Amino acid sequence: MKKIYYLSTCDTCKRILNELQPSADYILQDIKSDPITEEQLENMKSLSGSYEALFSKRARLYKERDLKNQQLIETDYKNLILEHYTFLKRPVIIVEDTIFIGNSKKTVAAAKEVI
Repeated sequence: MKKIYYLSTCDTCKRILNELQPSADYILQDIKSDPITEEQLENMKSLSGSYEALFSKRARLYKERDLKNQQLIETDYKNLILEHYTFLKRPVIIVEDTIFIGNSKKTVAAAKEVI
């Protein structure tokens, strides 16, 4: 499977997609208009190893809810990601059995090598 989960309103996601130029065989899923399912999240977790790895601590809601001062466990991360799209670290790029999470230069460079 070749899939990219992104947010169409996110300038960083747009820049990365433009930089990567994914071919037509990639499925692009805008997580705002087409929310991720529990099954999709389970697949991402199996590739990444944890829900926490998929969780964005930069999300505005993370700060608003003061989640940094709470002891979150894997179930919390999962439920928060399913509850609101901003909690998913973006973009998430899946190429067969490899997953790239987030927008760091290192992650984008690694993804670029396989796309």
